[in-house]
Amino acid sequence: MKFRKKMRRAPEFDSIPEGLEPQEEENLSLTSDLSQNEQVFGSIFHGNTDIIYRHIRKDGEVRWLVIYFSSLVDEKAMNDHIIAPLVAASTQKEEGTSQSDEMWDENLISIGKTMTSRQVSEIIRYLLNGHAAIFAKGTHTALVAQISGIAKRSLEESSSEPVIRGPKDGFIENIYTNIGLIRNRLKTSRLKMESMIIGELTQTNVVITYITGLASEEMIDSVISKLAQSQTDGILESGYIEEFIEEYSFSPFPQVNTTERPDVVVAALLDGKIAILVDTTPFVLIVPMTFWGGMQASEDFYNRKPIATFVRWIRFFFITIAIFAPPLYVAITTYHQEMIPTNLVLSIASSREDVPFPALIEALFTEIVFEALREAGIRLPKQLGSAISIIGALVIGQAAVEAGIISAPVVIIVSITGIAAFTIPRYSFANGIRLLRFPMLILAGTLGLYGIVLGFVGIVIHVMSLRSFGVPYFSPIFPFTWKSLKRLVMRQPKIKKPRPN
Repeated sequence: MKFRKKMRRAPEFDSIPEGLEPQEEENLSLTSDLSQNEQVFGSIFHGNTDIIYRHIRKDGEVRWLVIYFSSLVDEKAMNDHIIAPLVAASTQKEEGTSQSDEMWDENLISIGKTMTSRQVSEIIRYLLNGHAAIFAKGTHTALVAQISGIAKRSLEESSSEPVIRGPKDGFIENIYTNIGLIRNRLKTSRLKMESMIIGELTQTNVVITYITGLASEEMIDSVISKLAQSQTDGILESGYIEEFIEEYSFSPFPQVNTTERPDVVVAALLDGKIAILVDTTPFVLIVPMTFWGGMQASEDFYNRKPIATFVRWIRFFFITIAIFAPPLYVAITTYHQEMIPTNLVLSIASSREDVPFPALIEALFTEIVFEALREAGIRLPKQLGSAISIIGALVIGQAAVEAGIISAPVVIIVSITGIAAFTIPRYSFANGIRLLRFPMLILAGTLGLYGIVLGFVGIVIHVMSLRSFGVPYFSPIFPFTWKSLKRLVMRQPKIKKPRPN
């Protein structure tokens, strides 16, 4: 991985600083005095009980100093590959009287990834990322070894994107494991990984990955530029990054796709898109995103073409149900009863005979209660969440109908609408669709079908004006591209490349 942020060389300090400020750390570099170096780091990390200062003596004097955080490193690997070799070297007799400018030898440390540094701020960053710093008497540089041992969970299926057919592994909170899952699927030197550090306090590792020759250079520069301008104290989840790089923060439609599945990321990279991995979170960001990309699931490309095409059309149909079913019910029953067949209008009228509220208030109340039950089901423990949401919906719905607070047709319409929203595979995209129902309901309750038409036109204009890193959000319909439209309407068969002679 290539670091975009380069560190500048800092001048050495002449006296022991006390109570160092973060700005002062940038202006310090190591000296050849071990005790002075130890006091500097002791002043910086004062009050931390998990930092270890290990002294290794030779001929009665401290020759090596090892600093590390016991909570961030693998203790067994530390003892076997760093402490033990240095202790063994301390017992060996020196041949000759020549003094080397460096009192340690990199060959003593049997760790795969090591680097040297003399800048205090850089060593601090390494220590806080699970590295060990080795200082030797008479040297101005420290040897830093990657020996992190942070606990991480095992690979398991994504809970937010389950599939019947497809890979069952999902990303975890460790960024290096996630990078390995991608590289395991893309065994090419054209796959590039560029790393950045974002967050003044969290120092979160963010990796931008793409395939050279497929991803646009202009788009790559745009992503890196927006990330470089992300000034914040901390990054706790990829949602922070998503908000920084989005162009239209107040739009209900997300312009950045999110996924927990490595196969989805690899498919996006093969399409020339860019993925952004953030340490400590399993959710990976993919840019650019389009409206129709939010309607596609990875399983579409693993099933046979007729089945995948049928399921895709089911989603297209139900997204219209999710947005327009409650508004149409409110508009027609309030202003346009003549559009309903006589038997049906009599049935609806009889069911609403004892309801004291107009159709708009009735539908809004039911929608809000449905959303509350859905949110409660998510927040409760898994053993209780599904039971509470299902039983709560049945009990409350039945009781409200019997009490005459709401009518049975509204319960049916809201239930169908909720099911329709669940067919959308991308969670963030489905949230935007859920949000649109409420302004559409208000327009339908105040202006009838004219309000629905105005709302629909407003949605179309808004979607056509959106762009995700220069890509029109409603493409390939606007601007129109026939070749891409065919791929949207029907899942196209795989193209077999001829085998080279």
